[in-house]
Amino acid sequence: MIHVVDAPCGIGKTSAAIEMMNTEVDARYMFITPFLNEVRRVKESCDRRKFFEPQEINTKLNGIHWLLSNNKDIVSTHALFLNFNQDTVTLIKNGGYTLILDEVASVVEIMDITKKDLACILANYATVKDGLLIWEDMEYEGKFSEIMRMSLNKCVGIYGDTALIWCFPIEIFKAFKDVYILTYMFKAQMQRYYYDFYNVQYDYMYVTHNGDKYGLTDKITEYDFRIAEIDICDSEKLNAIGDNYSDLSVSWFHKNKFEKNRPLINVLKNNMYNYFRNICKTPSEQNMWTTFKLFKPMLQGNGYSRGFVSVNARATNEYKHKTHLAYCANIFLNPVLKQFFNQKGIVVDEDLYALSELVQWMWRSAIRDGRKISIYIPSARMRQILTDWLQSENIM
Repeated sequence: MIHVVDAPCGIGKTSAAIEMMNTEVDARYMFITPFLNEVRRVKESCDRRKFFEPQEINTKLNGIHWLLSNNKDIVSTHALFLNFNQDTVTLIKNGGYTLILDEVASVVEIMDITKKDLACILANYATVKDGLLIWEDMEYEGKFSEIMRMSLNKCVGIYGDTALIWCFPIEIFKAFKDVYILTYMFKAQMQRYYYDFYNVQYDYMYVTHNGDKYGLTDKITEYDFRIAEIDICDSEKLNAIGDNYSDLSVSWFHKNKFEKNRPLINVLKNNMYNYFRNICKTPSEQNMWTTFKLFKPMLQGNGYSRGFVSVNARATNEYKHKTHLAYCANIFLNPVLKQFFNQKGIVVDEDLYALSELVQWMWRSAIRDGRKISIYIPSARMRQILTDWLQSENIM
């Protein structure tokens, strides 16, 4: 069964998971986290069992297979988890493992294939059923062999005759005795839409807290969750760059990077410099900023460049000393992925998706410790989404 532990940052999700692993000593666990520092935390905190990191036996995947075959408790990263294969599935089932997934994984991606090649596949080798590519030519050998292998594992989704979408093998999640996903705003996340696509059932669990003891319960729990003061920059001059609905989106950056001397991108860069240097007047070590990775070099500047934190950063407290932030991105779900889910009746809430990405990013900063932060959000859309959320009653 899949259990979603959906709770705000700092409530104690990881502490509750560690307490469960220390208590249920007869179970076998695999703990998957995005960051190596969390790997160390799990190894040090689980004093009633011994967790092992996979070592290379030609490959790290072989290393994790050796640990599974020897019934070891395992802690590893998302990067390795996403490389699991059918042999991993068999070993997980045989070992009766429980998975704890710290933050959702990148379970859906658009595949790199031309429309001509896709048309060839559909005309000669495969059909479509329930949004999945179904390979029919079992004698096939050729340049589409990898797509054939993935489709036989029910890993290839398709949107019309336009695009193929790689989906993480759902059988891997089904192989575990239980799955616990530690996250926040799960309803807005890609992994939720992915489960809905495969008709996978999941329930919600909640964190309990008594003194220094944390636990998990299926009883609906209200959290004592208070958001520290957030000072959102309201400068009309600095915010004018993002007045239009799609300003600062990926497509906006792509369009403006080809303009001579990139005037709008340079205005945004200067705005960030002015925000940190003249409005906040903070030393560089307190500044934190982001944009889409491809456009990072275009916005780097004196006084803040070293404070870059990936726009999709999660599950790390490495930046909790950062008090002054700039979020130079306008988040939309890739339209192909949106239509891929829509074609199966799965409605994507783009504003909620954008909010979840922004909130997760902000919670890498000092706000996770209850401290005041200041933030520059030049996109009017993103700024309004955050403001509406802060004023709503939907915050846990």
